[in-house]
Amino acid sequence: MSSTHLVLHDPEGRFDTELPLDRELHKCLVKAVLGWTGNPGLPPADLQQIALLLTGTARAVAADVRRAADLLPEDHAARALADVVLEEADRRLSVPPEGSTRCAQNRARLVRALYERLDRLVAVAPQAAAAAS
Repeated sequence: MSSTHLVLHDPEGRFDTELPLDRELHKCLVKAVLGWTGNPGLPPADLQQIALLLTGTARAVAADVRRAADLLPEDHAARALADVVLEEADRRLSVPPEGSTRCAQNRARLVRALYERLDRLVAVAPQAAAAAS
C-alpha cells in the first residue's frame, strides 16, 4: 500500500524562516476565493487543493506572526491581539480542510486576517519586518 503523504524533514526549521512566501500570489488567491458568490463550479478535488494551499499559507503566516509578536514585550497590546489571532488560527487549522467552497473561503479569511495582524505588528515594531521575512 503506497502513501499519498509526503513528509518533509526540516530539523532546523528552515522552511518556516528562510523561504519567503509569495504574498502577492496569496493575496490574489484570497481575493479570488472570497469573490466567489455561490458555487464556483469547481470539482471538490480542486476546492480541496485550494483549501490545502491556503492552509499551508496560513500556517506559514501564523509562524511569521508568532516570530514578530515575540519581539514585543509580554505586556504589549499588539502582542496580546496577536495571541488572540494565533489561538483562533490554531483552532481553525485543527480542522482538516475539505473540498468545499465554504472551507476554501474560511481558509482565505484566515490568511487575510493573519496578514493583517502581521502588518500591524510590523507597523508597531519595525524590527518585526526582519523576523517576518
